[in-house]
Amino acid sequence: MCVMTKLPISFEFFPPKTPEGAEKLRAVRQQLYTQAPEFCSVTYGAGGSTQEGTFGTVSEILNEGISAASHFSCIGASKEFVRKELGILKSMGVKRLVALRGDLPSGYGMGGEFHYASDLVAFIRKETGDDFHIEVAAYPEVHPQAKSPESDLQAYVAKVKAGANSAITQYFYNSDAYFRFVDDAYKLGVDVPVVPGIMPITSSAQLLRFSDACGAEIPRWIRLRLQGYGDDTASIKAFGLDVVADLCDQLRNGGVPALHFYTMNQSATTLELLKLLA
Repeated sequence: MCVMTKLPISFEFFPPKTPEGAEKLRAVRQQLYTQAPEFCSVTYGAGGSTQEGTFGTVSEILNEGISAASHFSCIGASKEFVRKELGILKSMGVKRLVALRGDLPSGYGMGGEFHYASDLVAFIRKETGDDFHIEVAAYPEVHPQAKSPESDLQAYVAKVKAGANSAITQYFYNSDAYFRFVDDAYKLGVDVPVVPGIMPITSSAQLLRFSDACGAEIPRWIRLRLQGYGDDTASIKAFGLDVVADLCDQLRNGGVPALHFYTMNQSATTLELLKLLA
């Protein structure tokens, strides 16, 4: 199997909810480890709702000999709670965090001692020094809750100035948005590595649902082509591979520092993509 060696790569998983899902994810990880990822990250649910599953999956990845990054959200949390969680992660041997504000479960008020991801980054740095490599989120097409593109960019700058080492972007399909974002941040004095988040296309309904929820733009020509294929999953997957491989080539040719793949706990499409890129 070809390994893409020209750029560092990383993979994201979410905590499985069932024993069957956990077993399937173990097999998926072994398949993806053949690509020599720099690290694998594990998401963290709204209000920390998947904390146990997140930490358990992170622990398994570490025990499999791969560097693991835990997502870490702070909305609704107290400083004492975050301090305790950092201690747990440190004792596990985690060296990398993806620090996020996070979303509250529905029905919860704002609460907590952290209102922004920059507050969390600053707190982690104060509490743990350089023990963790801190990743933050970046939104080339603007966070869906941002008041304006300018305020969104300022929020990103604040996270980096609070102590972030690097950033991973929301997925996108327009490379110009990524390069414009990086240039705009650089003009504001922020030049940490910004790693593009890559979302393989395997299902048009799933992609459109995700994108509407998180504010990622699906270019009109891609949306229309996907809708035109109807239930023809083979054509959707073939088209998706072409679109995302071309996007990765544009990013690679533009000098991105790495690529981060949102696997959705699947391996086949990501492996096919990497084979095309090798």
